[in-house]
Amino acid sequence: MARALRLSTGSATEVTARLRDVQLLTEEPAPSRGRGRPTTLLRAHPEGPVVLALDLRQSNWRTAIVTLDGSLENHQYKRHRSRRAQVVLDNLRRQVEQTQEQYGVRLQMVSLAVPGTVRDNHLLQAPTLEWAELDLTAVAGELPLLAGNDATLSGVAEARTGAAAGAGTAVHLIIEVGIGGTLLIDGVPAHGASGAGGEYGHMPFGDRARTCPCGARGCWDLEIDGRALARQLGEATPDDPVRYTEAVLRRTDRAALAAVAQVVSALASGIAGLVNAHDPDVVTIGGLAIPLRAAAPDAFDEAYRGGLMTFHRGAPPPVLAATHQVDGPLRGAAALALDQLTSEPAIAAWAARH
Repeated sequence: MARALRLSTGSATEVTARLRDVQLLTEEPAPSRGRGRPTTLLRAHPEGPVVLALDLRQSNWRTAIVTLDGSLENHQYKRHRSRRAQVVLDNLRRQVEQTQEQYGVRLQMVSLAVPGTVRDNHLLQAPTLEWAELDLTAVAGELPLLAGNDATLSGVAEARTGAAAGAGTAVHLIIEVGIGGTLLIDGVPAHGASGAGGEYGHMPFGDRARTCPCGARGCWDLEIDGRALARQLGEATPDDPVRYTEAVLRRTDRAALAAVAQVVSALASGIAGLVNAHDPDVVTIGGLAIPLRAAAPDAFDEAYRGGLMTFHRGAPPPVLAATHQVDGPLRGAAALALDQLTSEPAIAAWAARH
């Protein structure tokens, strides 16, 4: 880092000492590599600032403590006893309070991933949760809150340290209940005019006769998850589309295989449409999109190539499995929170306390 910033040895030593004095970094001996002068490694200070990352999903929620080096620690996983909005938000608030009791002033921020459209820490709509127009700020209490869409944050993680790292233009998609995603330009998600960009699941790639819980007709969401599989199989809409999809993927009967192939074709055709629209270097997919594609690879390839404009077919953008998988939303939430935590004003405020 000193070489990249063109710092002299003396300046680098001074900066390191000051960061150590204010409990941002610490030094520890590096592993021995034979002869030569021993060196040290810089680590996040054990008494330094941390972020609480929360990943809210349809049936559960996950938490992790994020240190300055981006590590995720103290993972917790809890299932919802109720999906009523106020009950879930109260549970998240208690999690924040418990974390504050444990970490005290070290806890500097709460970063929340939500399966819905978020603008300025307000949830506009979460069709899969049947929530709408909620102020999320109460979750963090007096702490700063950084709330974002889970698929967008997962895309940030892939652009930073995952399968889309280094791509100038990337599309990231994730399927759980419905499909969400984001367009990333040089690693930065395109939020749109009001922060609601990336709602790919509500593009009219489906049957216009079907009304989506979001209020629109013909949404792609309704063609690519467990609800679509149940419809293809003539079964009732499942209460938990994720578990239902996983169960269908384990089946080997002809009806299940045909239903999976139909859903996979709908997924691949939609991806082709996004490639035609955005011209990305790479497409990354996460969640149930990965096992769905693996279950019907020929159907995926045929629909993907068939939906591409001719000039794309010679070298179509690769569709890659996401690196971070289930941790994607947490890691994306962590990355954006650390951007703020390591800003000049935030470092100055922390240093003033020490």
